Amino acid sequence: MATTGGSVDEAVEADPGPVRPGPTDITDPLIRHEARKAFVWIGMVALFALGVFLSQSLLVIFGGIVFAALIDGGARMIARVLPIGRGWRVALVLLAAMLFLLWLGRFAGSQIATQAAELPDTIESQFHRGLNWLARHGMDVRVRDLRSLAQEAMGGIGQVTAVLGGLLGGITTLFLILVLGIYIAMEPRLYRRGVGWMLPVDRRDHFEETAQVMGRALRRLLFGRVIGMTVEGLFTWFMLQLFGVPMAVLLGLITGLLAFLPNLGAPISGGIMVLVGFSVSAEMGVYTIFVYLLIHLIDGYLIVPYIARKTVDLPPALVLAAQLIMGVLFGLLGLALADPLVAMIKIWLEREAARNGGEPAEDVEKLERA
Repeated sequence: MATTGGSVDEAVEADPGPVRPGPTDITDPLIRHEARKAFVWIGMVALFALGVFLSQSLLVIFGGIVFAALIDGGARMIARVLPIGRGWRVALVLLAAMLFLLWLGRFAGSQIATQAAELPDTIESQFHRGLNWLARHGMDVRVRDLRSLAQEAMGGIGQVTAVLGGLLGGITTLFLILVLGIYIAMEPRLYRRGVGWMLPVDRRDHFEETAQVMGRALRRLLFGRVIGMTVEGLFTWFMLQLFGVPMAVLLGLITGLLAFLPNLGAPISGGIMVLVGFSVSAEMGVYTIFVYLLIHLIDGYLIVPYIARKTVDLPPALVLAAQLIMGVLFGLLGLALADPLVAMIKIWLEREAARNGGEPAEDVEKLERA
């Protein structure tokens, strides 16, 4: 009897019978199809939420990519005259940048520091003179009202901007961008292939071509920005020094640095320049207005068209809108990276449109021919 019972148990284990659906199985094909679509949408929403949560880190990574493109552009220029390894070329670019900063601090550091200490008092005195002029003409504007407006405007900026506005946060962000940029510039193909490896096989070639077009556009965009910063900064310093405008070195440096921000940099630097000019005399103030208009003409009719002809033609309103959004969300870092980010998004969209059967855009065609 025991043997018979054991054989029956073995037979039951060998033939468990028909498989019954579990609580998570979906037998209806229509419901299964709709469930898959729902899971896709849920995944997209979760991915978007993760992107929003990691937006600050993603922007720092993009800043590292931008800095890497700047180093890569310099390394490629050195390769035209020195046939040495990539690591040595990157080291030469970084060494040249360090020597320039040391030279700037050695020969102009004390002068810039002195002028930077005087600039806030000059701007404040001109601000009060402007308020008094408005009051004499029947427009009573109080400083307390302007301060309340400024506090309300600053109150709309998010927590990310507050963190980046701190000194420690800014230094840490800059350090991370520099380190990421150096690592990426040393081995760009390694990281590009790593990202492509995570994509489906049939998408890897398209990603590789798109990444190369983006890199070429980013290098040329940054090269144009550096040329514009150098030209505008030196031209401002020379013109102001020629007429004896005070703080010419500092104003030239501010103009050159703010030239990296299209649409916004020139009005800010021009306003500071005009305030300093009128603090001396009306004639000098008018001269600084002339210098600002001349710089604006050089930027608008020479530098910007040159960059657009070599890289991507971006509508000014689109760039300004992106700067406003990125500035509110991420502060100065968002303002600085808004223009390159919009350019990369435009190239990606144009490449996707061409891949889906559309006509290739003019921007992509000229970059692919380069």
